Amino acid sequence: MSGKRSAWNGNQQTSLTDPSKKEKGDRVLTTKVETFNNYINGEWREAVSKKTFSDINPANTEDIIGAFQASNEQDIKLAIEAANKAFPEWARTAPSKRAAILNKAADILEQNADKYASELTREEGKHVTDAKNEVLRSAQTLRFYAIEGQSYSGETFPNDDPNMKVSTEREPLGVVSVITPWNFPISIPSRKIAPALIMGNTVVFKPSSDTPLIAIRLVEALHQAGIPKGVINLVTGKASDVGDLLVTHPAIKAVTFTGSTSAGEDIHKKSSFTTRTQMELGGKNPMIVMDDADIDLAATLTVNGGFSLSGQACTGTSRVIVLEKVKEAFLEKLIAKTRALKIGNGFEEGVKIGPLANERQMKNVLNYIGIGESEGADLVYGGRRLTEGDYSLGYFIQPAIFTNVHPTMRIAKEEIFGPVIAIIGVNSYEEAIEIANDVEYGLSASIVTNNLKLAHQFTKDIQAGTVKVNRTTTGNLMNAPFGGLKKSSTSTFRESGRAGLEFFTQVKTVYVGY
Repeated sequence: MSGKRSAWNGNQQTSLTDPSKKEKGDRVLTTKVETFNNYINGEWREAVSKKTFSDINPANTEDIIGAFQASNEQDIKLAIEAANKAFPEWARTAPSKRAAILNKAADILEQNADKYASELTREEGKHVTDAKNEVLRSAQTLRFYAIEGQSYSGETFPNDDPNMKVSTEREPLGVVSVITPWNFPISIPSRKIAPALIMGNTVVFKPSSDTPLIAIRLVEALHQAGIPKGVINLVTGKASDVGDLLVTHPAIKAVTFTGSTSAGEDIHKKSSFTTRTQMELGGKNPMIVMDDADIDLAATLTVNGGFSLSGQACTGTSRVIVLEKVKEAFLEKLIAKTRALKIGNGFEEGVKIGPLANERQMKNVLNYIGIGESEGADLVYGGRRLTEGDYSLGYFIQPAIFTNVHPTMRIAKEEIFGPVIAIIGVNSYEEAIEIANDVEYGLSASIVTNNLKLAHQFTKDIQAGTVKVNRTTTGNLMNAPFGGLKKSSTSTFRESGRAGLEFFTQVKTVYVGY
C-alpha cells in the first residue's frame, strides 16, 4: 500500500511505536505505515485522543497494513450526534435517491474489487479469490437492497366505514449502531448497512479492530457515491473502549450485531427497553451422515463446511454425527481429503486454508485441541501449529479431526471457531437428532442422505434457523432470510433477503376519515 496522501480521506504516513505483545494491534512498529482516519459527519478525522493501533497481516506478522484510530467514547458521541442531526433530512430523502447512492457505491466496489480483495487477504487471511468474491457479493447486496427497499411498504385494510381509509406506513427508526466481526468484514456490514440506509436510517458503524481497512473501503465507496454528511459514520477502536456507548446512548434506536454469544448477551442486557436489537451469534453446527449417504459427498461437504475460512465461520461444520455403519469409511475419506488441503498464505495458488485471524484466536483453537485430547477424544489428524519456513511468521494451524467424541465433551458442546471437527458415532437417526439438538446453539445444520422422506423429517426435527440437505452448513443466499434459534440469535428479526428490511422500520397505523 502506498503512503500517498489521499485528497479526500486524509490518510498519511506515520511511525508507530506500540508495546510489543505480538498480538494483532499491539506490536512494536518502527516502519512507516499509512494512517487511516475515522469518518464522522462527512469528514475523515483523527480520534480525539490522537492514539492509533496497528493492523497486522495474520499470515506474516511483519507486514503492517496500517495504523487506525484508537477511538474512545468522545469519538462515539461525535458520530452519534452527527447521525442524529442527519436523520430527519435523510428520512425525507426520496427512496430513488437513496437507491442511486447504493448503486453507485456498488459500482465503486466492483471497479476496485481486485485492490480491495488484496487488502482484505492481507488483513484477514482468507484466499484472495474468496476475498474478491466477498467484495463482489457486497456490491450485489447493495444493489439488492437498492431495489427491494423501494417497494417495501405498508398495507391498506378493508373496513366497514366507506368514508375512511386505514393503512400502515413503514418509517425508519433513527440512528442505528452497526457492530460487525472480522470473518466476513465487508459482506456482513453490507447486509446490515444497506437495508438500514435504504429505509432512511442513519448509521454509526464500528468494525472489528482486526479488519478495519476493508470497512473503511466500504464507507469510502458510499462517500464517493455522494452520501450526505452524517448519514453514515465509521469509528474504529476496541469494543471495550467504545462499545457501551454504541448500545446505551439515548439517540441509538437500534443495534445490529454479529459476534459471539457472550458479547451478544452483554449487549442485550445493556440495551434500553426501547432499543431494538438484532443479533447473529455463535453456532455449534452439526452435519448428520446417514448410512445411505454418498460417503464421498459427505466427506467433501464436511471439509468445505468445517475447514473453509480456516473454520472461522459462524455456520461452519463443527460436529459430524455419523451412523456407525459408515463411520470408518467416512473417516477414511475425510482424512484423505483433509490431508490434500494446502495450507498457506492467501496469495498462494491452490491454498485452501489460511492463517487464523490473530494470535488470540490461534491460542484459543490450540487450547480447545488440548481440551479434546485431555477429555479422551482421539485426535486422528492434525491439530498442531505450523512454525517452519513460510509458516514461521503466521498463525497457521493444521486442521484437526477428532473421533470417538462423546456428546458431553466440551469440544462437542462449545463453539471453537476454528478448523476443528468432532466426529460422533450413533446407531440411529433418532439418536443423531437428539445429539444434534442437545446444545445451546441453533444456527445451521445439515443432513446427508438419499432418503427423501428422512430428509423432509430432518427439516422438521432439527432446531436450527438454517437447515440444509446434501449441502454444507455454511453459506446463505443474499435474497433469503438468515438467522439462528436458541442462543445463536435473539430470534427476533432476520438478516438478509427482503426480511432483512423489517428490522430497520417501525409500523404506524393511520386512520383517515373524509
